[in-house]
Amino acid sequence: MTLPKLNGPSQSGSPHLAAVIDIGATSIRLAIAEIQQDRKIRTLDTLVQPVELGREVFEDRRISPKSIERVAEVLSRYKSVLNEYGFGAEDPVRVVATTAVREAVNRLAFADRLYVATGLKVESIDEQEVNRITYVGVYPHLQTDEALANGKSLVVEVGGGNTELLVVRGGNVLSSKSFRLGTIRLLQVLRRVTSNPEHRRSLLENHINRYLAQIKEAVSDDHQIHLVALGGDIRLALSELQNDWDGKSLAKLSVEALGELAEKVLACSDDDLVKRYSMSYVEAATLGPALLAYYLLAKHFSLSHLYVCDTNLRDGLLNDMAVGGTWSGEFRNQIIRSAISLGRKFSFDETHARNVAELSRSLFLELSEEHGLDVRHEAILFVAALLHEVGLIVNVRSNHKHAFYLIRHSDLFGLSKSELVLVGLVVRYHRRAAPQASHDTYSTLPQRDRAVVSKLAAILRLAIALDDTRSGRVREIRCTKRNKQLMIDVLGIDDVSLEQIAMREQSSLFQDVFGLTVLLQLGR
Repeated sequence: MTLPKLNGPSQSGSPHLAAVIDIGATSIRLAIAEIQQDRKIRTLDTLVQPVELGREVFEDRRISPKSIERVAEVLSRYKSVLNEYGFGAEDPVRVVATTAVREAVNRLAFADRLYVATGLKVESIDEQEVNRITYVGVYPHLQTDEALANGKSLVVEVGGGNTELLVVRGGNVLSSKSFRLGTIRLLQVLRRVTSNPEHRRSLLENHINRYLAQIKEAVSDDHQIHLVALGGDIRLALSELQNDWDGKSLAKLSVEALGELAEKVLACSDDDLVKRYSMSYVEAATLGPALLAYYLLAKHFSLSHLYVCDTNLRDGLLNDMAVGGTWSGEFRNQIIRSAISLGRKFSFDETHARNVAELSRSLFLELSEEHGLDVRHEAILFVAALLHEVGLIVNVRSNHKHAFYLIRHSDLFGLSKSELVLVGLVVRYHRRAAPQASHDTYSTLPQRDRAVVSKLAAILRLAIALDDTRSGRVREIRCTKRNKQLMIDVLGIDDVSLEQIAMREQSSLFQDVFGLTVLLQLGR
């Protein structure tokens, strides 16, 4: 199957400012950049303020009023900095929150208070979005090294709340996972321990090893593994061990040297680390557990060295803003490969799924004036078409409902949870009942997303009818609209009687959504 290529946004226009504020488990970071005409990003400034949201959220599941006001104070300061740089209403500022805020039961009250105090809208991004942004940032670095470009890489970042993992082979994402192994959570293990450093280190190692077994299960041993580590802690380790590192390029780090540094850091007091590395007390407390986690992970895969990559969430978000939030053809293909892998996991009819997906795409392009949707929606439709029958592995009856559940709870790479819901709902409505207000998940969507689901499900039903024989014989179509009728001409075959019967059964939703009856005929 030839995967369609997408065009990015226009490169015209003058350079403009953009900024990202990242509210993490241990700090709030600001990155200010200039996005140039060729989409290149020039970083102008970076700021960081320690704020210990993770410590209280991972223990009490709430952000305290004191911490909320602390965050509001930091954001107000950052907003003043943005004003000094000349940010106007047209210059984008994205404020994102990760694990700590996402897990807080009062996250909505947190976001509302910050909006009232600063006018900034805070969005909680899920693990899938973090992994997508990580891939976009790390992919160019992987291509600079032959072993990483062609081999199998484990891209890992140990954060305050979670450890994010990408398995990449030959540039293709094989899987993406998130584990509740974070430095703040590791510190909680030691919260009531007052024993000597050796005992504390042993407790940390035992806890980390529990997750390493899970990580190894997610990474098959069919190829040699390369470990690519991200994050400020591992970058600090590289800077400490290699004085000649330029701070930007991909670099190798000896696992043995990393282990020795981890032991030294764990033996130091927080006061010593703050003085030595000019860091905050929060950063000092988490440095040792982070380095130990990277070291044990490398040892778990029997590696002599690992790679350190200088990329972070803010870089990825700025890059996303530079391209206008569009998906590149390569990234879209990654999503589709992940969908195909998921379909194979559930033993789908791959030939039929690919045929329906291609026909869905053809209909989407032919009907662009009618549906008015963008390239992201095309990708959502394509994935839904590939996966529309995965529910058959559970039961033939109500397989559309089973498919919705399987898709919604999958680890499909590249799609956020909200996008997975859209894919699942399009599949949910590929047969039987049309979308209804009584359907829980559908009824809670914003009106715009409800319209998207209805439009894509209607198009998917037409594509399924076109491959009703499961022979793949219908490949080329042409659509024209006359009055209130959509004419679909099928080219290259002599008989469409079976497809016409299927189309009469499948086109009612399309008529309800678009107000057009559907007529299928042989093309001339």
